[in-house]
This record gives sequence, C-alpha cells and structure tokens, in this order.
Amino acid sequence: MFDLPPADREAEIVPVRKLSARVAGVFSATGDHFETHAAGELVLGYDGIEGDFHAGITRRAGGREPWYPRGTEMRNARQISIVSADEMVVVAGRMGIAAIEPEWVGANLVVEGVPNLSMLPAGTLLFFKGGATLKVDAQNHPCRYAGRLVAERAGMADPEAGALAFAKLAKRLRGLVAWVEKPGTVRAGEAVSVRIPEQWIYRG
Repeated sequence: MFDLPPADREAEIVPVRKLSARVAGVFSATGDHFETHAAGELVLGYDGIEGDFHAGITRRAGGREPWYPRGTEMRNARQISIVSADEMVVVAGRMGIAAIEPEWVGANLVVEGVPNLSMLPAGTLLFFKGGATLKVDAQNHPCRYAGRLVAERAGMADPEAGALAFAKLAKRLRGLVAWVEKPGTVRAGEAVSVRIPEQWIYRG
C-alpha cells in the first residue's frame, strides 16, 4: 500500500477547459530562412508544413537543449509556430516600434480569440475545422535571431540593441510551438476548438 501525501502537499487540480478560436492568418517559410510569408493554406503532415523551413520528424538540438550536445538528432516538437496578434502589439509597444508582423518572427499561424495565448500549457490540443490537429509543446522563448529581424524590418537604428530588447521584452508573449498530431489542411478564417488539459503544479 502506498502512503498518501500530507494534505498540505496535495496538488490543486485545474479541470479541463475548452475555448473557441479562429485562424487569422497562415504563413510558411519555403526558403532557407525562418522568416515566413503569407500562404493560401498550410498542408500539414506528420513532419509539419510541407516544404517549410522547420519541417521534419526530427531536428538538431541547439541552445534550447543544453542537456544534449549541439547537433544531436532529436524529435521535432517545434514544427509549427503560433502567435497572437494581440501579444505582438504588446511587444511592439514595449519596444517602441509601430508593429511586429507575424512573418518577422517566423510565425506559421496567427490565432485570435484565446486570451493569453502564450500561456496555454503543454499538451493543449488545437482542433481545426478542416480536420488537422496540433499539440502544443511549449512556449516559444524569444531569441535574438528573431529579435534582430524584427529590429531590421521595423527600421530600428541599432538592430543589435533591438534584438536584445526583443529577447527580454517578448518573454511569455512570443507564442507557442506545436507539432502535428493529425494531418490536414489549415486555412485563414477557419474555426479552431482549443482543449486545455487538466493542470496542476508538481511539488514532489
């Protein structure tokens, strides 16, 4: 028989929630750079977006995975980048620039109707009306590479300073990365059903 944890260590369980959302824009990066461009539709397979810069069943470990040597082959859970236009407005305001376009940060999807999109937990499912399903892996932590492109496209006088500012000011507002659980085609204007899993804080 197992001992139950002391009452003061019992986890608070937040039940499953469901939200309704909408795809406001779709984008892909078909070249050798992460910057995306508006697309008519996204064809999603198990390896991500067909022909996209981040497509692949696996990817190489980088700075986000210090527990592996750089270049180690690992599963690609960063196939799709999702952002909120509202959060990009906040980041732009913090940086003192007019706007941040989704293409500048390599976004594939702009989703509207979900408050605090970047705070959706890992395991959240996005069911698209057209049949595709994405599973959220994690927040997309802001980096200087995207920040430098934002600074350059926004015409900032010091792109390097802008890159550092983005990495700091976009924290927890940069959106999400996800992977394809069920293939399908996603189009702008499409309805999305969001299923937020049961949540808790593990305290040991």
